[in-house]
Amino acid sequence: YEELLCSPSLVGGLQQQLSICFLAVDILLSITAFAGNFLILVALHKESSLHPPSKLLYCCLATTDLLVGLASLPLYALYWMSVFQEHWSLCRYVRDAAYITAYVLFLVSLMTMTAISLDRLLALLLGLRYKQIVTLKRTYIIVTTFWVFNLVASLCGIFHHRIIFMYSSLVISFCLVISFASYTKIFCTLRYHQAQVGDQQQLNQTKALNMARFRKAVYSALWVQLALVVCYAPVCTVNIVIAHTKKYSLLLFVINKVAIILLCFNSTLNPFLYCWKISETSNGADNQTSTLLSMELDHSRVIH
Repeated sequence: YEELLCSPSLVGGLQQQLSICFLAVDILLSITAFAGNFLILVALHKESSLHPPSKLLYCCLATTDLLVGLASLPLYALYWMSVFQEHWSLCRYVRDAAYITAYVLFLVSLMTMTAISLDRLLALLLGLRYKQIVTLKRTYIIVTTFWVFNLVASLCGIFHHRIIFMYSSLVISFCLVISFASYTKIFCTLRYHQAQVGDQQQLNQTKALNMARFRKAVYSALWVQLALVVCYAPVCTVNIVIAHTKKYSLLLFVINKVAIILLCFNSTLNPFLYCWKISETSNGADNQTSTLLSMELDHSRVIH
């Protein structure tokens, strides 16, 4: 299938108007993804009260989205230009580069979201020990491991596509199970703490307030996680169909490209999703930067 992506036998029948449409959408999403996540990174850089490991995870997530706009989407746009002009040799190089960046950024983003869910669970369960166990050095090691492993796997996928298909299938399944288990444990624990606070309302007003803030922060992260799953599910489904299909049609090719656009749209959606959820929990703060980071400040307050 990968060879047919730069072959007149498959994409040669694609109408020029459709190629131009895909090209325009890629360029538009590239601009919005880069601009939105650049602002998120600037806001995170100015924030000093957030626990450094948590801040690093959010920076990693925003960086992957920014690189989608800076590298992945421009490569897809260049791919469409090469198809439109029938430069098949250039098309093959661009195709490989686009797939490497897409797989790396997709898997790093998914792993980072899983790490964020675990980070919130540890913040809830460990209490005072949280900052001693979840250190910046350990988080750097974890984030670096994400990038190295996924880069190596994606490079191997150039030589044999089934390698990256099997690897990504395992990673996706593992990450979704871990995230689901983490958020389930978080909400069960919060419900237990809420019952305790209800029995001693006067003595636990501060704890109740911290729980409410933590719950809002967890819901905000869960919204981002759900958006990621919704945007990534179509391309995963199409890849499964492609892996088990012997005859490839132009319709399947177009559906795959639409699914990839939806996947890349997640990088544009995330900054807006951050701002929407943060404005919901910011108690009417007027300062834009403070509003942008209120979710992160809520997350840094550990329930004791």
